[in-house]
Order: sequence, then C-alpha cells, then structure tokens
Amino acid sequence: MTTVLAAAANSDVPTNVAENVGFAIIAAFMVFGAFRVVTTRNVVHAALWLVLVLAGAAAQYILLGAEFVALTQVLVYIGAIVVLFLFGIMLTKAPIGGDADLTSKSWLGGAMVAVILLGLLAFALIDTFGQDRLPADRRITMRPAAVSQFEATTGISTDGQSEAQLVSQVNDLDGVSKDQRAKLVETAEAIATPHGPIDSNVSAVSDAIFSGYLLPFEVVSVLLTAALIGAIVIARKE
Repeated sequence: MTTVLAAAANSDVPTNVAENVGFAIIAAFMVFGAFRVVTTRNVVHAALWLVLVLAGAAAQYILLGAEFVALTQVLVYIGAIVVLFLFGIMLTKAPIGGDADLTSKSWLGGAMVAVILLGLLAFALIDTFGQDRLPADRRITMRPAAVSQFEATTGISTDGQSEAQLVSQVNDLDGVSKDQRAKLVETAEAIATPHGPIDSNVSAVSDAIFSGYLLPFEVVSVLLTAALIGAIVIARKE
C-alpha cells in the first residue's frame, strides 16, 4: 500500500465521490465497532464486534485494489483468529455474560495511550503523504518491474510490439546463453499477453509482503502470539 500512495504524489486525478463516500461509511462502522469492543460488558459480544472491525478493514483493502490482502484478512483474522478468541473464551473460566467488573480500573491510562498512538499515526500519515492523491489505477502489478528489467537487459523496446516481434528480437540477440534466452522468451510472452500472470495483483502484493516487508510481517506475528499467550496467562487462574 505504501507503494501505491507514494506513486500518487502530485498526481492530477479526478476525485471519486462514490469511493470516498464508501470509505467514510465503512470507516464509521469500523470506529463504532471498535468502540463497542472496549465498552460492551459481554466478552462474546466484544469478539463479535471485532468481526465487524476486521470485515471493515477487508472492505477498505478492496477499495484500495488489494483483493489478495482483503481475502487474507477474511480467512486469517475473521475465519481463524476470532474463532480462536471464541474458543479461548469458551474453554476458560472467563465470564461470558454481562459483567460490571469487566472494565479495568486503569482504563483512563489506556485511553490516554490510545489517544497518543492515534495522534502519532495521524502525524506520520499527514507528514508522509500530505495532500497526495491515490492514482486512478492503483492496482499493484509486476508488469512495470518486468518491462523495465526486460528492456534494460535486452535493449528491446516493448511499446507496440506483438508477442511474435518480441520473441523474434530476443532470438536474434547475441552473447546470450540458451537458458537465459529461454527465460527472456518467457518474459517477452508474458509482457505481450494482456491480463497475464505479471498483471496479477496477488503476486505483486505477496511479493511485497514476503520480501521488503517480511520483517514487519514477522514482528506482527510475534506480537499476536505474545498477546495470545498473555491472554491465556491472565485468564487461567491457578
């Protein structure tokens, strides 16, 4: 997503009113759901309100053109983690009905920390992107990188070239090994094929997650694991 936002710097694109309205409606439901997660007196209801928040996040990913991340959000967080929370609630002796003592006495400190984090996140987003707009075509694909690498390696321009023309020029290259030529031919065929594998949003997003963003991804995984362990320790009374 950072790549999409960075590419939109100073872009002169029309404002999509319907998309902005959809974003605002979904965001409002997410904020309401998040508020109910921390204010409801029923822990099962809190987990169900969390489903609304996570589903809203998936909907926002769809608006950003990241269907792969949206599907992962639904399968992993709604379909697995929330179910894990519910199993944890059911299998422990935690009260599942209305409980007046569910809110900790130190809730004011937690609220202050939440406000500080909100301010830091808002400042980081505004300072980084300012008034930049999202590009009209925001789908992240492998095509730009593949075309750039192919042209730099072969010196062949891909503009207006058919598959047969690109393959013919690749076969005419000198000083290229057989294996390298086969890979270049495969790349040329992929570039000349519209809506092919290199146009896949899934491959581009997954490549970004498990390459440049691998460390943050693993850190978040460890954080979730630590939170689950802490919840089990707190809920289980010796």
